[in-house]
Amino acid sequence: MLNIHRILMQKLLVSWVIVSLTIGGGQYLYGIERIDDQLVELAVSEAGKISGEQLRLLNDPRTDKQVLEQIATGLLLDHFIVAELYDRQHATLVEKVNPRFEFIERALKQYSHRFPQDEEPHYERFKVGQHTVLQAVVPLRDAAGETAGYFEGVFLVEPETLQRLHDNLITSLKITMVAVLLTTLVIYPVVLSLNRNLIRNSRDLLKGNIELMEVLGSAIAQRDSDTSAHNYRVTIYAVKLAEAVGLGKEEIRNLIAGAFLHDVGKIGISDNILLKPGKLTEEEFAVMKTHVSRGGEILRRSDWLQTARDVVEFHHEKFDGSGYLRGLKGETIPINARIFAIIDVFDALTSKRPYKEPLSFEEAMEILQKGSGSHFDPHLLDVFAGIAERLYAEVSGLGDKVIEAKLQVVIADYYFPT
Repeated sequence: MLNIHRILMQKLLVSWVIVSLTIGGGQYLYGIERIDDQLVELAVSEAGKISGEQLRLLNDPRTDKQVLEQIATGLLLDHFIVAELYDRQHATLVEKVNPRFEFIERALKQYSHRFPQDEEPHYERFKVGQHTVLQAVVPLRDAAGETAGYFEGVFLVEPETLQRLHDNLITSLKITMVAVLLTTLVIYPVVLSLNRNLIRNSRDLLKGNIELMEVLGSAIAQRDSDTSAHNYRVTIYAVKLAEAVGLGKEEIRNLIAGAFLHDVGKIGISDNILLKPGKLTEEEFAVMKTHVSRGGEILRRSDWLQTARDVVEFHHEKFDGSGYLRGLKGETIPINARIFAIIDVFDALTSKRPYKEPLSFEEAMEILQKGSGSHFDPHLLDVFAGIAERLYAEVSGLGDKVIEAKLQVVIADYYFPT
């Protein structure tokens, strides 16, 4: 539960920071855009003060330049640090610059000049040293609505304006972060409760699936040996061998499912063959082998049981390729099937069945060693040989209830970690 608290708090904290910064950044950009819009509106307003008579002078080559300079000077003194007038062909007619800010005009000349393509006001923002400036270009229209020229005004955005915007941003960001934090604290118990319910429901569903798997596997095992202990033992043995060779948890979960259901296909084999005390005839053995394909067909009907297929379909393959049904060889046989092949034979040899008495541990291991490299993966068999005696001593003599309880601990470790 502590892990759930930590993960949930981490996710909510990250969400809190992202939402706060997104909203705060949006407010800052909106503030900058508002300043830009206000300055462009000012440029349009100032351009509107140029009379129709003055507009005609812009494209009259006889116009005295001093007259144009007077127009530009009037604009410059009102609001701009640079004021320029252009004719309709974009040729510069006059330029007036506030002497205090000539360095800004020189810096702006390094950028290519752009005129409005849609004949609407156009602006660009620039950073010149410590100064922020806005360059606005406004089409000048005559009484007929035709473009008679262009007015360019360069504004200096006052540092006080930017500082005020910055201060407003910090204030808004603080308010936003507090608001989002309070909202997070309010919804945290709700999210935690929903998460608990989801986990509980998921665990219940998983538990139900595992129980169904156990019941189905046990029902098959009891047909063959009058007890479920075989399934319990081979599952414990298989998990311990998988741990010894370093398999991951997902693979081991798949191995557990396969161990329970490895003989599920025997549900379609008649008792005359399944429980026959003597050796099977060739025809009977051919029928017996079909339990592998029958098992695969049964598992295909359930998405959840697909994880058991490696064991169910391939645990009768042999390392030298002489097994059935596909004749796979070496490491082309899935590792879970190679592990289980060793375990299944070992438990079958050391267990009592209606048609046979159990062999001793030593006799069983001798038979397994004879199959090294032919029936069994030699590396896996060597690892099993190192742990088999201890495992056999711990598990083989346990009653059904005790060994079932031991298996539940193993299942809990892999399916229901705390």
